[in-house]
Amino acid sequence: MRVPMTIADFLDRAELGFSSSPGVVDEPFQPAEPVPDSAYGRLGERVRAWQAGFDALGVGEGERVAVVSHNSTRLLELLFAVPMSGRICVPVNFRLKPEEVDYVVQQSGSAVLLVDPELEDTLSGVKTGHRFVLGEQTEAELMRFGVEPRPWSNPDEDATATINYTSGTTARPKGVQLTHRNIWVNGLTFGLHTRAWERDVYMHTLPMFHCNGWGMPYVMAGLGVKQVVLRKVDGTEILRRVEEHGVTLMCGAPAVWNAVLDAAARWEGEIPGRDRVRIVCAGAPPPSKMIQRVGEELGWEFTQIYGLTETSPVLTFNRSRLADADLPAEERARKLSRAGLPALGVRLKISDSGEVLARSNVVLEGYWDRPEETAKVLEDGWFHTGDGGTVDESDGHLTISDRKKDVIITGGENVSSIEVEDAIFSHPEVAEVAVIGVPDEKWGETIKALVVLVEGATVREADIIAHCKQRMAGYKAPTSVEFRDSIPRTATGKVQKFKLREPYWAHQERGVH
Repeated sequence: MRVPMTIADFLDRAELGFSSSPGVVDEPFQPAEPVPDSAYGRLGERVRAWQAGFDALGVGEGERVAVVSHNSTRLLELLFAVPMSGRICVPVNFRLKPEEVDYVVQQSGSAVLLVDPELEDTLSGVKTGHRFVLGEQTEAELMRFGVEPRPWSNPDEDATATINYTSGTTARPKGVQLTHRNIWVNGLTFGLHTRAWERDVYMHTLPMFHCNGWGMPYVMAGLGVKQVVLRKVDGTEILRRVEEHGVTLMCGAPAVWNAVLDAAARWEGEIPGRDRVRIVCAGAPPPSKMIQRVGEELGWEFTQIYGLTETSPVLTFNRSRLADADLPAEERARKLSRAGLPALGVRLKISDSGEVLARSNVVLEGYWDRPEETAKVLEDGWFHTGDGGTVDESDGHLTISDRKKDVIITGGENVSSIEVEDAIFSHPEVAEVAVIGVPDEKWGETIKALVVLVEGATVREADIIAHCKQRMAGYKAPTSVEFRDSIPRTATGKVQKFKLREPYWAHQERGVH
């Protein structure tokens, strides 16, 4: 017997076994009226109300629905409602500039756009067939409570469930097509490796737009786990909610846990969640010193993963083993700074050029309307990660050592160095530019621009940074600019960025963060 694995499986089980159990606690501090705390039975009702609303609009199966929102219960509901009805959800990074959001909406061909109230004015110029502001407007004008939505005519695990846009080696982002099967297998694997169970309490410290919150909204629902929504990262607020809600599990980039460590230094009394909380870190390999501090200062269990949006995202897990219990704390932290052992069902190998290649059921279907890019990344039946790494022959653990593609990961966000270079080069006083990632204690790595000015130019560092912020999301702008007489190139005119990065990473454990 073969039963299609679809996102509906997770919510179906939640409604069946946990209908009256706490489901989702919405963010209380937001511009829209928060959704009242929802038991899983109520979550299912709201999901069906969304679906009936899309039916009324005439949005058909396979059509795209774009959502630009901070973390909220409504965004979580849409991550279920849209794919479960055979449509495709397009969660968009709320940090993007209006022109960047417009590109995503147009390139995906989205029939509907839903925006966070905080972003309504900023994104007023982004047009599509149907547009709504999340909150009271969607409840009144779109959702159809009590109306049974039409069922998905032919549930298919190989159908695209979401399109998640990621920065790559080109200035234009690519839409990663994740299937129901991709998401289902990722959720199951994530739940297994994090030891998730019904008595957990999960807090969304990770942006839900980011690879569907790493798939955690789905697996947590399937296990009947209470989910607490955090709209914006704040270290003190995270500690407060860990205490208030009894949080046991969270995911996030190193910058999130650095914020918590900073807040913990000012926290009065016992750190909440000691010997109870498990955190999962990814987006950038964290320094071993930070890992050690999480254990010693917070008393939380640290797990690292490695993956990409293109892999749903999980490829590896790294948790301290029982055999490591007697090692010095510094040594345990160093071992945890590696990417980890391949997750269940994942096969990894290192190419002759040192690139990490992967095979798994979590690998993307393709890039939306980009067949040539898809062929490149799935060459020879392996997914090409663009990251350089090594595998420890003694225990099979992967270590990421360098990045083959021109992507900088800062605070867990991917930034195309080419996109930043294009923005800087548009300045009339810039003759040449190369953008690289350099180590940063807070963000893992940050963006540095190496700039050659035209003769007689008087532009300053602050001018270059401001110029970038006018043209792209603020987190993509360089945090420092170094003016140079020239940028070294090969005989064929190529810039070897690994050589440009070398002086900045000379005393680091790896060549990227």
